[in-house]
Amino acid sequence: MTIDIPDLERFGHDEAWRLGRNLVEACRRNALPVAVSVHLGAQRAFHAGLPGSSADNDRWAERKTRIVWHFGVSSLEVWQRYVGADGDPLGFLAAFGLPAADYFPAGGAVPIRVRGALVGVLAVSGMESNEDHDLAVAALGELSREGAAE
Repeated sequence: MTIDIPDLERFGHDEAWRLGRNLVEACRRNALPVAVSVHLGAQRAFHAGLPGSSADNDRWAERKTRIVWHFGVSSLEVWQRYVGADGDPLGFLAAFGLPAADYFPAGGAVPIRVRGALVGVLAVSGMESNEDHDLAVAALGELSREGAAE
């Protein structure tokens, strides 16, 4: 199953900032207790921890981000494809030789692609996996629509 994630025309530091800022503003309006992380290549170009989030959310965002870099698809898609509702995430990680301290296939991290090329990752952590994922996809969709309108 492929999860539809928008493809962008460009993505650099300015877009990373705008993506993160817009997502944080939306989360603040709804009092969502999340951490938001935007990576551009190997650099974390944006990070915010909102009220109610913790350092644990930061670590979850990093673990999910590494899943996206490793598999090239959203962390939710990795969960759905390899683990499933009754699956064993630790067995999955062991089968791929991935340490659980650094990787976890929970929803909330999505690839940022420019014309098909993986250039970054947006991660949200603090709610249920599907909710984190939906927030991230919606934020990328908004950024994509903004870019199309320019």
